[in-house]
Formats: sequence, structure tokens, C-alpha cells
Amino acid sequence: MLNKIIEFSVNNKLIIGLFIIALIGFGSYEFTRLPIDAVPDITNNQVQVIAVAPSLGATDIERLVTFPIELANSNIAGMHEIRSFSRFGLSLVTIVFNDDVDVYWARQQVAERLLQVQAEIPKGVGSITLGPVTTGLGEIYQYIVRPKKGYEHKYSAMDLRTIQDWIVRRQLLGVKGVADVSSFGGQLKQYEIAVEPNKLKANNITINDIFAALENNNQNTGGAYIEKGPTVQYIRSEGLVGSIRDIENTFIRNTSNGTPLLIRDVATVQYGSATRYGALCYNDQGEVAGAIVMMLKGANSSEVIHDVKERVAQIQKSLPEGVVIEPFLDRTKMVNNAIGTVETNLMEGALIVLFVLILFLGNLRAGFIVASVIPLAMLFAVIMMNLFGVSGNLMSFGALDFGLIVDGAVIIVEAVLHQLTHSKSFLNINRFSKEQMDKEVKSAAGRMMNSAVFGQVIILVVYLPILSLQGIEGKMFKPMAETVAFALTGAFLLSLTYVPMMTSLMMSKNISHKPTFSDRMMTWVERHYQQALKRVLVIPKSIITGVIVLFSVSLFILSQLGGEFIPALEEGDFAVETRVLTGSNLSTTIESTQKAAGILKSRFPEVLKVVTKIGSGEIPTDPMPMEAADMMVILKDKSEWTSAETFDELAEKMTVAISEVPGITVSFQYPVQMRFNELMTGAKQDVVCKIFGENIDTLAAYAQKLGELSSTVDGTKNVYVEPVTGLPQIVIEYNRAAIAQFGLSIADINKVVNIGLAGQSTGFVYEGEKRFDLVVRLNGQQRKNIEDVRNLLIPTSEGQQVPLSQLANVELKDGPNQIQREDAKRRIIVGFNARGRDVQSIVNELQEKVGKTIKLPPGYFITYGGAFENLNAAKARLSITVPVSLLLIFLLLYFSFNSIRQGLLIYSAIPLSAMGGIFALSLRGMPFSISAGVGFIALFGVAVLNGIVLVAEFNRLKKEGWTDLKKIVVMGTKIRLRPVLMTAFVASLGFLPMAVSNGAGAEVQRPLATVVIGGLLIATFLTLFVLPVLYILFEKKADKKASVKNPPVAQILIAVLLLGAGIGHAQTPIKLQAAIDTALKNNLKVKQQELLSNYQKQLEKTAWDLPQTSLGVEYGMINSRYTDNRFGLAQSFSFPTVYTRQKQLLREEYKSSLLQLDVNKAELRRSVREAYFNLYYLNEKKKLLQRADSLYGAFLVKAEARFKSGESNILEVTSASAQRGQMNLQLQHLEMEQARVQAEFQLLLNTSTQYIPDVGSTNELTITPSLQFNSNNPHLLVLEQNKVVSHAAYRTEKARLMPSLNVAYSNMTMFGSGSDNKSYTYNTRFQSGQFGLGLPIFTGAQRARIKAAGIQQQIAEYSFSSGMIKMQSEYQLALQQLDNYRKAQTYYDETGVPNSKLIIETANRQLNNGDINYLEWVILTNQAIQIQNESLGANYQFYNALIHILYLNNN
Repeated sequence: MLNKIIEFSVNNKLIIGLFIIALIGFGSYEFTRLPIDAVPDITNNQVQVIAVAPSLGATDIERLVTFPIELANSNIAGMHEIRSFSRFGLSLVTIVFNDDVDVYWARQQVAERLLQVQAEIPKGVGSITLGPVTTGLGEIYQYIVRPKKGYEHKYSAMDLRTIQDWIVRRQLLGVKGVADVSSFGGQLKQYEIAVEPNKLKANNITINDIFAALENNNQNTGGAYIEKGPTVQYIRSEGLVGSIRDIENTFIRNTSNGTPLLIRDVATVQYGSATRYGALCYNDQGEVAGAIVMMLKGANSSEVIHDVKERVAQIQKSLPEGVVIEPFLDRTKMVNNAIGTVETNLMEGALIVLFVLILFLGNLRAGFIVASVIPLAMLFAVIMMNLFGVSGNLMSFGALDFGLIVDGAVIIVEAVLHQLTHSKSFLNINRFSKEQMDKEVKSAAGRMMNSAVFGQVIILVVYLPILSLQGIEGKMFKPMAETVAFALTGAFLLSLTYVPMMTSLMMSKNISHKPTFSDRMMTWVERHYQQALKRVLVIPKSIITGVIVLFSVSLFILSQLGGEFIPALEEGDFAVETRVLTGSNLSTTIESTQKAAGILKSRFPEVLKVVTKIGSGEIPTDPMPMEAADMMVILKDKSEWTSAETFDELAEKMTVAISEVPGITVSFQYPVQMRFNELMTGAKQDVVCKIFGENIDTLAAYAQKLGELSSTVDGTKNVYVEPVTGLPQIVIEYNRAAIAQFGLSIADINKVVNIGLAGQSTGFVYEGEKRFDLVVRLNGQQRKNIEDVRNLLIPTSEGQQVPLSQLANVELKDGPNQIQREDAKRRIIVGFNARGRDVQSIVNELQEKVGKTIKLPPGYFITYGGAFENLNAAKARLSITVPVSLLLIFLLLYFSFNSIRQGLLIYSAIPLSAMGGIFALSLRGMPFSISAGVGFIALFGVAVLNGIVLVAEFNRLKKEGWTDLKKIVVMGTKIRLRPVLMTAFVASLGFLPMAVSNGAGAEVQRPLATVVIGGLLIATFLTLFVLPVLYILFEKKADKKASVKNPPVAQILIAVLLLGAGIGHAQTPIKLQAAIDTALKNNLKVKQQELLSNYQKQLEKTAWDLPQTSLGVEYGMINSRYTDNRFGLAQSFSFPTVYTRQKQLLREEYKSSLLQLDVNKAELRRSVREAYFNLYYLNEKKKLLQRADSLYGAFLVKAEARFKSGESNILEVTSASAQRGQMNLQLQHLEMEQARVQAEFQLLLNTSTQYIPDVGSTNELTITPSLQFNSNNPHLLVLEQNKVVSHAAYRTEKARLMPSLNVAYSNMTMFGSGSDNKSYTYNTRFQSGQFGLGLPIFTGAQRARIKAAGIQQQIAEYSFSSGMIKMQSEYQLALQQLDNYRKAQTYYDETGVPNSKLIIETANRQLNNGDINYLEWVILTNQAIQIQNESLGANYQFYNALIHILYLNNN
């Protein structure tokens, strides 16, 4: 079929040309519609729940708001994890869903559960809202609203914020694709009623009276309408306050002398601002207002940014004079940088490919024909990308290798050129006719099309497993695999149609027999290569040995490379996480960050501007406290830098400069990367260590230790320890007795405290379309210090006003700053960035140090997240993906050559290429990353292409009759050297610009390109020498006996190369859960019960078991003396109810067998735990006996020396020898017991592997058992099911009292006269039917069975009841025993064992000093060893009791 397509293309050039023109036109149009971004969006699928409660502290927020929200949303289908953040006044719950869950469905589910939980949340909490539908890449445009130069004093921070909220934000929200606009900074305008407490007291009114007066005097209404003549006149009132004067003139009540008391008499009405939790600063010039434009998830970022910019330009025209909107973080810059890098790399790669093609082909036209496939394949890929929703970004375009794309075209064009210039048939021809050219093109292209297709299919197949990657690496690299697949598919179609057509049309028809430069170059290369190959063929064993050594060295180098997830992408700007001391107010943070911004702006000419975001914005998706800030350092183009050459170097210098500001700490990152980190892990750093536990103070203490330890690890920068404590708080502790004395309630006092100090809105003031809160609070001078809080007047029901200090104790205390939770567990984070070293080695070193120095209490544990967690997850997926790729390659090779031997021969190119990739990474000092891992996957597919070309040529020569293997490989390599070198250089050098690029985004491409280039060049060089050697060794027919005694060296090489990565010692340690899982999988008793369950399942089909059908035949004188025949059918069966009851009985017996399987599994889990811990206990006891043996052994040596010198008598030596012998005897008995338990353990696991317990700590068994017995114990469930079975049996026996049914049918002849006086012959047959009932008359036996079944039913009832009581009492007894053993365990851990060690140390010292004699030393040492032995016994009893409880509770 492929040859027919080629023939059609060559014969119908116009049609193919029109298709190409259509491809160019449609592809160009689709290119304008392609979504362009810097990188793929790797944010996980999440919904954020935001609750603002300004009057609640961190612990109250967690208990009253966060926990109910977590609990309500914990069981939504498709949920992956749930995180929460609680701090003063704010709760942020992040619910992460699986990627396949629709985000709008998820938001609907969350919203429904929030409605259900609303009643559990205090009424004082503001509205609970969902965060915008956006992602980590959603913050596409950030801007400030600031006054122009000369207008700084005309516009205050309040004016700028009002302009932002009511002019700029409102219009930006109308842009298509904008999810929300989060305002930041400035002062939120309010109308403030600043109450004077003294005036309230003087006029005998309360703050509640003012609140009520304002509510009652700020409203509109209507009076329907009145009719006047033919028209109607509508009635409406205007009672809304509209100015400060209206508010001041609001009536409260009449005084005692009848004078009206107005608001202005007791309070100052003024413009105020809401309590601020954040600010926005520009350079070092003070505060401004601004916002973050958030893009809707799934929108086209390039279109949305374009529309936002257009709208901003329109809004600018409508702003007041002197106010300007200035963007400071525009994603366009990052996109342009990344796409610019891609464009440069692709353009340079295309030129390199073109140059290599012309160099090797020696024909300019042929080079351009092949190169023209590149843009056409790209246009095809763009069309498919739009069709499948793949955006154009650094990853989707960044891994395109034009060398791979044109590989099929190269094979076809090279074959045509070779046939035209080297065929002996054309030696006397100088010019082809059009028909001859078409014929030769069709012939050459058709002959090589299979090879071209096969090569492209292999590359395609290799990329397919990348599509199975999940998580972050899947989102990063799937677009790459999809784009490569689209481009290769396009190139394949073009190779079938466009390339043959253009070759026939454009190639010169004049035949030149003079050698070209390319021919002369290849002749020189072939001559030197042939000489080297002939020398290599003489020493095959040395070559193979050298390759094995190199492969072994490469594996060692790979183990030393270290690892990182994905290299950081340079975004062009810095996001500097900045912090001052915990508890600092907003002014302090502003002052410190302004100094830092001034230093950066004045000392570093690279800095264009510095915008500082402090605290939280209006939409607190990034819930920073007031002491934290993000400084956005906007940098000039890298070509204009003078202070540093790299981002890391510049960050180091800036860090040193900022350190001059006292009390400030900074961490340099990139804006999008920091946002990704925060959304994915809840922290902004590259690596996040999470400590989980209950107590905040304990978590803080261990986090501090971990932070100090992290600082000692080389490569960690900007270590951040989450500040969870130390927040100064004025705490009001109510005196309930005093409150009762004055007849008050806490709710009344809380309301006054909230209104007076925080302020509470009593309505709105409208200024046209603008709306501002009308807030009542105490005068600012009355809210300065703790004394003002104590002196706050609380009105009583009797009209008195009491100071708060008489009703409560008001003290200044340190409280929790913030509380984070993950999956319903409290956590604290210690984060750091990795600089100058790979992440994996950093975390490995840190884990080692933590294991040695930090001992966490029970219930506390550390996990390592961020880039390290992502790296491990990606490695786990690559460990599946890479073998799948290798397997697919091998299967394709096998199907192509129909030979496992030759498939393995070509397969040897894979480890050879892996060697090159590893060496290349090592030479460039790059760690193993996921980019490099994907590079290896791509490399393996390309590496086998050269092997295919060579082996196919060897086989062709062999079929032609060549028999000398050495001549075959020499000639074959000579013929195919040009395509082999061309394929290698085109494919590898196409990646060269990516490998050496320093542009934005090159960090991600560089490892991938390095692996492919290094791997292909080394693999090609080795393949040209190693493959011929292996081919000769594979094809030689050696004697069978010799081959058995001496395995072929080639097979050894293949085995070593393919299995080298797996060579190592068997790992016998096993974790408890792994042992349980292995036992459940392998145990024969469990398998037997599973078969019994299947047996019972099959028995269900026997419920309708009918008796055999009776068939009767009669022949003879039935009716008369004439011979007749008769046959009949009869069937009897029980009443249908019997079969129904039998089926129910069998179904319940099947359920019983399943429950019995659960019983077997529970018993197996208990047995495995007992054997597992028994082995652990015996091992620990063995260590104790060995320590005792070493003590007595050392003393025996001393005693013998003392006896020889005459210092002691024979009694001491004999006694010491006896003690040593006793220890040896105990060790022998213990080892026998160990062997017995080990055999039992192996039997339970049903495996021949010698597993030993891998108990890092006994915490894997330590749990807090429930005080309530779990009635789901499988034993009880079996007893309960027995009740059901016995009841079903009873009903079945009763059903058997019902009558049985009989049905019969008869058919016969009757020869002679019938009763109707007619004569009948054998041709007439008579038939009849019969129906009968079998009545149960003699039912004694059956009734006895029914009674027996009833008794069995009672037995089952009693068995269940007694079993329940027995297990409950057994459980309570086990709990008591566990408590006793725990106390004993605690005594030995805290007192007994430390004392025993002290006894041994003191006894040894005193014996050496002569203070005690040998007898006393023996007594003391035996006592100490006995204590340690009893400690082990206590642990053994404790865990056996715990195992029994786990068994009873079906754990």
C-alpha cells in the first residue's frame, strides 16, 4: 500500500502540490490560533475555601472554622488531599482533587458541603467563599495604580485604592478569561463613626444605641403609587445617608431635658479605613495601590493578556489626571523569553541539520528538499496541537529535534541519490527523461520506505510511554511527547507523498559521474574506518571486555550523579520572599522592606523596579502575615547586566546587600515557580520538610532544631522555619462570676468589644455607584494600648456602664501565630532552596543527620516534600515507563527481524547509548533529572536506528550468497556508513543549540539535549565497531558442547549490558506491612479458603437441581390383539419455593465462606505480626546475650592473666569460665529458637527468600487502640452469618413440606376400531397429558428435620451472643493488660535500662580500681543484664498484647 501511495504522489504532482499549499495555508491560520505560554500549567486540581473572621485567633479559627470545613469536605469523591492554613482572622482550606475531576463539579460539591456545615460555624464569621477558578500560571498581569511625578501629594493611599476598586477592577472583571482581580495595598475607604467613651457616659448611652440609631436612619422605602388622572405617580423615600453631614445629624434619642441627641454630640464622623492586613509599595517611594489579574483556568493566556492590556489602555484614559496604571509583572515577558529561546534553538537546529544534510548528501537540492520537510511537519503539528488542546510552550516545542523529523526523508532522498550516482546501470547515461526520473524515484523510495517507516514508528513508540506519566512530570512532558508524535506523523505522511514528488520534480536530471566533495569526504572517512574496523575484528574479546568495563564505570557514575526534579526555569525577574520578626506591625514591615528596595534600586543597575506586596490581598489565596512580604524585583534584559552574569550570582550579591537591613531575612526565587511551590505544597521553597504532630510548641521546638540542622547541609539556602508561635496578643479572660453579678452575657460583652475595638459595619454609604462601609468603633486615641481595652465601658441591663477590667482579666500574652494542617493532621514546615547542589543528595544528607540527632516523640514524624517528593514520584513512574519503552523497542525489533538473536544484537545499542548519556551528564556536571530521564527515553529509540540499518545490510549481503562473516561486516559497514553517520549527526546535532543555550528556559532543555547528543555520538562510535564484532560472534556456528562449556562472549556481553543495572545483592529485610501483604498474597491456607469460596459460589448454581426426566417406550398388544406402540415423558420436581429457599441457603453459605476467608486473613495477619515481632525480639535478645558474652569473655581473659600472675586463685578463673559457658549455651538455645521462628515466618509468607524484620523503630506497631470494641471482627461476623445460614436452612426444610409436582406426556397408536366405531391405522396417533401432586402425608421425618434446623438456629443465636460477650470481655482484659505492660515498658525505658547501664559501667570501673571483688562484680553484672532482659520481656509482652488487640479489632 505504501508503494502505491508513493506511485500516486509521483504521478500526480499537481494534486500533492495543492495539498501542500492547503497545508501551508491552514497551518499558518492555525498557528495564529495556537495558545502560547512559557511552560505547561503543572498546578494540581484544587478548590480553595476562604473564610474571614477578624475577631478570632489562630486556635479559634482552627477549632471553630477550619476543622468543620475540613471534616465536611473529607469524603468527596476524587479528592487527593486537603490542606489548611489558620491564622488570626483567616482560614484558608485547600482541597486538592485528582486531575481527572472536573473543577466546576468539584466546586459544586464543596459549595454543597459548605451549606451543610454553615450551622456549625460561629455567626461572627464572615461569608465563606471559594477562591477564584485559577492556577499557578493564572497570575498573568500584576500592576500598580500610582500618582505621576508631581501628583504624589494630591492622591492619598485611600484615593488610589478607591480608584483601583471602583474604576480599574470593575472594568477588568469584564475581560473574557479573567477569573478575578485581587486588589492589594492602599487604604480601603470607610465612613467612620469614632465614638468618644466619655461623651457616651456623660449622656448615659451605650455604643449599642449608636449602632441602633444608624441602622434605623439609613434606609429607603416606597409607597407604591397614587393615581392622578390618567397617570400614576410613584412614591419613594430617600432616607439613605449620603454624606458626613447626614451621618452627623442622625438622631439617637432625646436627653432628659428634651433636647435631641445627635451622632455628632458623642462621636466624630470622618473618613476612615478598614483594618489593614497588607500593603503595596513601589520602589522606595512609599505606598501605592494595585492588583493581581487572575486568569480563568484553561483560558488562552496570550489572548487574555492581550485583552487585558487593551482594556488597561482604555481604562487609563478614564482615570483622573495624574494617576497612572503601571504593570510590574507581565507574563508576556516570561513567555517572550521562553518562546524566544525555543525559536532561536529551533532555527539554529534547522540550519545545523540543513548544513549536515548538504555536507553528507553532497547535493544542495537534496538538502533543501529534506530540510523543507521541517516547516511543513511543524505546520501539521500545530494543526494537531490545536485539535488536541496542546499549547505552544517551552516543553511542547523545546524537545523537537528536526534531525528526527527528517529521518524518513533522509533515507528516501539518500537512496535516490545513491541509485542515481552509484548504480552501474547509469554509467553511460548523462541525463534522465521525466519518465525515467519518476521510475527511479518510485523504485528507490519504494525499496527504502519500509526502513523509513520502521525508524519513525520506533521513535513514535518510544515516546508513547511518556504519555502515561502522571503528576507534575506528566503535565510537563506529555505536551513534548504529543508534539513530537504530531510532527513525526506529519513527517511520515510527507515522506510518503511530498518527498518523492519533490525529489522527482526538483532533483537535477543531469547525471554527473564526478565525485562530489561529500563523496571525497566519505571516501576518506571510509578508508580510515575500514582500517580501524579490521584491527578491531582481530581482538573481539578485548573490545567486548572494554565495553563491559566502560558500562560498569557508567553505572557507577550514574549512582554518583545525584538527582533533582526539574531544573529551575529562569523567568527574567526575582520574587524575594522577605520576612521581619514575628508579630511586627505593618509599619515596621513597610519600613524594613522600603530600605531593602532602596538598596536594590540604588546599588544594582540591573533592577528596573521593585514592587513589594506585604501581607494578604483582598482575595487571600496567598495568606501571608503582616511580617511577610514578596518583593518583586523586575530586572532588565540579561544582556544589560553588569553586576553578575547569572541569576544565582546576582541573588547571592543581593542577599549580602539586603543583610545590612537589621531583622530582615530574604529568599530569592522566581515568581511563577514560587507560586507553583505554594499551590502544590503549601510552601514557597524548593524543598519542604514537614513535621506532623499535635502540640504547637513541640512542633515549633523540633522545627527550630531541624532548621538549624538544615543550615549545616551544603547547598541549602534561605532556610525558613515557619513561625507558629510568638504572636503577641491581648487576651481577655472572662470572669463568669462577675459577669453574672452584673446580669450580663458573654455575647453582650463580645459584641461591645468587637464594635468598639475592631469596628462593625452598620450599613453602607453610597456615592453614586460606589459603596463604602459605615463603621462604628472607638476613637483612635482610645485604642492605643492595653489600658484602653481594660477601660472599655460595657453597658449593663440596669443602665450602668462597667469597665471591662471588672468583668475580665486582660493580659498581654504570646499565642499561636498560625496553624497549618494536612490531611487532618497539624504540621509545621521547614523549607529551603537548593543552590549549587542537587536536591537528592541534599535531602539524603539531611535525612542522615536527622536520624542521628533528632528523636521525635511518639505520634510525631517528618516527611520531605517539594522538589524531593516530586523527584521520587517521578522516578517511580520512570521505573515503569522506561522498561515499557525498552520492551516495546525489543518487540518491534523482533517482529521486524523475526529473530530474538538479532533483536538482542541491535538492542545492544541501548546500553551503549546509555553510557554516552551518562558520561555526557557527568562531564557537564549535571545531576540526573526528569528532563534527563525523558532524554534517555528519546535516546533509546534513536539509538537502535543505526543498528537496524547495519544488520539489515548484513542480512542482505548474506542472502546474496556472501559467506565470509568478516567480509560481510566490512562491506556492509562500507555501504551503510554514510546513512549511519548522517542519521547520528543529524539527530544529535539538531539538539546542539538546546545543549549550549543560555536563554530563558534552556535549563529544562539542557539535560535532555545533553543526554541525546552524548548518547548518540558515543553509541554511533561504539556501534560501528562493537556491532560488527557481535554480529560475527552471534552468527558463527560453534560446536554445541563447546558452546555449553564456553558460553559465547557475545551472549555474556548482552546479558551484562542488559542486566547490568540490576546486578546487586538480594535485599532480605522486609517491613511489617510488606510482610503482611506478601503473606496475604502467597499463603496457602488463604488460597485454599479462596478456592472454597469459589466452590461455594459454583454451588449456588445447583439450587435448581431437578430429578432426571423419565422417558418410557412400550411396544406390543397394549389396546387389543394388534401391536401398538407408546412412548411417554414424565418429570417430577419440588414446589418452586423449595428451589428459591435452596438458592438463598446456598447464597448465604457462600457469604459465610467469604467471611471465613476474612477470618483466615485476620488470623494470618496476627500470626505474621507475632512471628515478625518474635524475630525482632529474639534478635534484640541475641544482641543482649552477645553483649553479656563479651563482658564475661573480657573478664575471663583478665581472670586468666591474674591467675597466671598469682593475684587470684583457680576459683575466679573457673567461675568466669562457667559464666562464659552459660552465656554460650543460652546463645545456642536462642539461635535454635530463632531458626524455628524463622521457618515459621517463611511458611506464613510461603516464600523461599530469607526475610528478616526491617524495624527502623517499633513505631510501626505503636498505635493508640480504641476503647470501644469493634464489632466488625470477622469471627463475630461469621457467627452472625451462621445465624442467617441456620435461618435459611430452617426455611428450606419447612419448604420441603410443600407438595411435589409431576408432569407427564404420552403419545400412542391404536390399531382397530375405537369407541366411536371408526377404524384407525398406525398413521393416527393419540396423545395425552398428566399433572399430579405429591402430597406430604407421612411427614414425621421431615418435621424432625425442621425441629433440628430450629434447634440449630437457636444454637447459632447463643453462639453469637456468647461470642460477642467473650470477645468484648477479652478486649477489655487485653486493654488492661496493655496498660500494665505499657507502664512496665515506661519504667524500664526511663529508669530500669539507664540504671542497668550505669551499674555495668560503675561495676567495671570499681573492679578495675580494686574497690569490689569478682563475686560482687558478677552479682552486679548479672543484676544489670537481668534488668535489660526483663525490659525486652516487657516490650515483648506489650507488643504481643497490642497485636492481640489489633486482631480483635480486625486491624
